[in-house]
Amino acid sequence: MITAIVLIKTSVDRIPEIAESIAALDSVSEVFSVTGTYDLIAMVRVSRHEDLAEVIPGRISKIPGVEGTDTHVAFRTYSQHDLEAAFAIGLDS
Repeated sequence: MITAIVLIKTSVDRIPEIAESIAALDSVSEVFSVTGTYDLIAMVRVSRHEDLAEVIPGRISKIPGVEGTDTHVAFRTYSQHDLEAAFAIGLDS
């Protein structure tokens, strides 16, 4: 699974509607409304690199009100949930 973190600039008066539209797309697992330079951050998960082109410039960037994106592809994922699950293997609760 390939994970991309997409930083998104939007029309500030439509952030909730744009976030809902992005969250409704296949391959988008979460959308966060954030402070700072960008208005939204979307987590995109796909099985092939080629699919990123379909999802990000092909769908996210075409949503009315999206003004620009900056995409970062993850090399590796580290998660507290994964660590807890690994340490719990074989333990009875």
